[in-house]
Amino acid sequence: MLKIRSVTKRFQDKVVLSDLNLDIQDGSVFGLIGPNGAGKSTLLKIIAGISKPDSGCAMVDKEAIYDQPEIKKDILLLSDEPFYFYNASISDMKSFYQAWYPNMDEEIYQHYIRLFHLNDREPMKNFSKGMKRQAFIALALAISPRYLLLDEAFDGLDPVMRLTFKRAIGELVEKKAITVIISSHNLRELEDICDTFGILEDGKVTTAGYVDEATDNVHKIQLAFHEEKKAEDFADLDILSIQIQSRVVNMVVKGNIDKINNYLDTMNPLMREVLDVNLEELFLYEMKKKGYGEDYE
Repeated sequence: MLKIRSVTKRFQDKVVLSDLNLDIQDGSVFGLIGPNGAGKSTLLKIIAGISKPDSGCAMVDKEAIYDQPEIKKDILLLSDEPFYFYNASISDMKSFYQAWYPNMDEEIYQHYIRLFHLNDREPMKNFSKGMKRQAFIALALAISPRYLLLDEAFDGLDPVMRLTFKRAIGELVEKKAITVIISSHNLRELEDICDTFGILEDGKVTTAGYVDEATDNVHKIQLAFHEEKKAEDFADLDILSIQIQSRVVNMVVKGNIDKINNYLDTMNPLMREVLDVNLEELFLYEMKKKGYGEDYE
């Protein structure tokens, strides 16, 4: 298991991560979500052992990652702008990575080079952003590390390549039980691949859990009543968002749906409709409740 304990990271006077704690189960696909500037990339660098926290630590098997070079060999971070040497080809970068990850799978590498229609002898400086992303995806999948960290994983990929990448991640998790941590601003991309998630805000992970359980516990409800309603009429509910237009109420509420319905039954609504909430909506409503951004309805 990957454990993050009491991690704090500052850049000059700015506290980016503050006493952050998080557990990520082995063999899971974890989605790291949060507003811009929340510290997602910083946290991934700490997990990869690239950046040292000011206090606290990230651990694998109770060993601090930053202090253990052997553990770092089990971790690969694919950043939003991966590094490559000037004039280097994909083949050159493969040789570079093999020095650190000697168990790279040549068959997997060749499979994705062909699938992505890449020339692995051509200098990568000639590639588009999407082609560079595909090149490093091929390398990452061939390395198949114990922990694969993906920062803005799907940026620059067309829909077909995004689907191909997600399927490849699923196969690796199933066959090799690797752990994948994905940071992305595109929450709809995360929902159909991640089984667990964490929301990073104000330097801490404020919400974490299983995607299915979290979305099952948040409900978008549309109601109509005989008489006008006010927000205080629903004060006993855990409201994330509410809009009232005279006798029509649209709300997003957290909690057990049976208990919510029992409460609403006492108000004798004329009409009631309960709608599903996806991960993106859950994130936006949580952010809105804490004062981020605009009204999202």
